[in-house]
Amino acid sequence: LTELCLQHIIHNFEKNPIIDRLLPEHQRKVLDKLSTGLPLTVTANLIHDEDYWKRCCTQRWKVCDISNHGNSWKRMFFERHLENILKCFIPNVTDPKQVLELIPLCKEYVWKLEIDQFLPPVKLDQKEEEEDFDDSGSDLELNEFSMHHYDLGALITALPHLEELNLTYGVKDCGMNFEWNLFNFTYQDCSNLAVALKKCHNLKIFKLTRSKVDDDKARLLIQNLLDHPSLMELNLSHNLIGDKGARAVGKLINHSKLEILDLCNNQIRHPGAQALAQALANNSTLTSLNLRLNCVEDEGGQAIGRALLTNTTLKSIHLGSNELSEPTATLFCQVLAQNSTLTSINFSCNHIGLDGGKQLLEGLMDNKILTEFDLRLAEVGQESEYLINQILWANQERARPKSLQYPSSKPL
Repeated sequence: LTELCLQHIIHNFEKNPIIDRLLPEHQRKVLDKLSTGLPLTVTANLIHDEDYWKRCCTQRWKVCDISNHGNSWKRMFFERHLENILKCFIPNVTDPKQVLELIPLCKEYVWKLEIDQFLPPVKLDQKEEEEDFDDSGSDLELNEFSMHHYDLGALITALPHLEELNLTYGVKDCGMNFEWNLFNFTYQDCSNLAVALKKCHNLKIFKLTRSKVDDDKARLLIQNLLDHPSLMELNLSHNLIGDKGARAVGKLINHSKLEILDLCNNQIRHPGAQALAQALANNSTLTSLNLRLNCVEDEGGQAIGRALLTNTTLKSIHLGSNELSEPTATLFCQVLAQNSTLTSINFSCNHIGLDGGKQLLEGLMDNKILTEFDLRLAEVGQESEYLINQILWANQERARPKSLQYPSSKPL
C-alpha cells in the first residue's frame, strides 16, 4: 500500500507536490523517481535535494563542473539555465516575460552569470526598412537604434546574491552570416548596463571583454562604479580603451576597493599609463594589474616604476608587449631593490636588451620576495636570464612552507 501511495505521489507531483510531509525514507524514494522535466514553478522553491538537481544537470548538459558554481548542483542548474535563456534572447521577438517570470524561481540560487553572447534584433526586410526609414535620420542612426541588445537592468538588480557578472557582447557561431554589427555594444546598451551596475551592491567581480568598449563607454561605466561598496575585480580586457578611459580607471582605483584590474589588449599609451601610475602611487588595495598588449612605452613604464617605489600593496604586474626598453629596466632596477611587496613581474615580448637585463639582474641581487619574472622574448641575453632564474628559484624555495621545503642534505 505504501508503494502504491508513493507511485501515486510521483505520477501526480505536478498537480499535487507532496514532499515535506513524507518520512525521510519515503522522501528519498519520491525524489529518486521524480521526472527532471517537471515545471520549475513546481520544483524551484520546493526541492532542495542535490541529487535531484544533479540529475537535472547531467541530463541537460554533457559537461558539468560544479566547482564553478559553489559546488552546488542546484545553483549550477539555475545559473546555466538563466544564462542559456539570455544567450538566446532576441529583442523584439522573445517575450521579456520569459526572463522576468524566472526571477522569483531562481533569485535565491544565482550568484554568478557568464553570458558570452547577446543576440541583436532580427534585421528587417529591405522593403520594410525602406518604408520605415525617415529621411531626416541617417543610416548610422537607424543601425545604432536597431542594434540595441537585451537590457539586463530589471534582471540583475533583482538577483540579491549576484556577485560575479561576466559579459561579452557578440554572436557565437555566426558562420557565413558574419557581420561587424553583430558585435556592436551600443551606447544605449552601455548606459543601461551602467545604471544596473550601480544598483548591484553585492557585485564583487565584473568582466566586460571583447565588446568594443571605447573611451566614452568606459567612462560611462566607471562613473557608475565610483564608490561601489563591494567591487573587487574589474576586467575590461580586449576592448578599445585609450588614454581617456585609462584616466577614468585611474580615478576608479582610488575611489573603490578594487584588488584586481585587467586592461589587457587595449589602446593605452603613455598618458594613460601615467594616469594609472599616479593612482597606483597612492593606492592601498590593488594587488594585481594587467596592462599586457598596450603601448605604454618607456615613458609610461617609467611612470609605473616610480609609482612602485612607494606602493606597498601591488603583488603582480604584467607589462608584456608594451614597447618597453632599457630606460624602463633601469628604473625597475631600483624597484627590485626597494619594493618588498611585488612577487610577480612580466616583461615578456619587450626590447629590454642586454644592458637592460644586466640592470634588472643587479636590482634583483638582494631581492628576497620576487618569485616570478617573465623575460621571454625580452632580449636580455642567456647569461642574465639564467642568473635571474637562479635568484627566483632561491626565492621560491624560501617562500615555500617549511613542511614542503626539501630537507637539507646532511653528511653521512
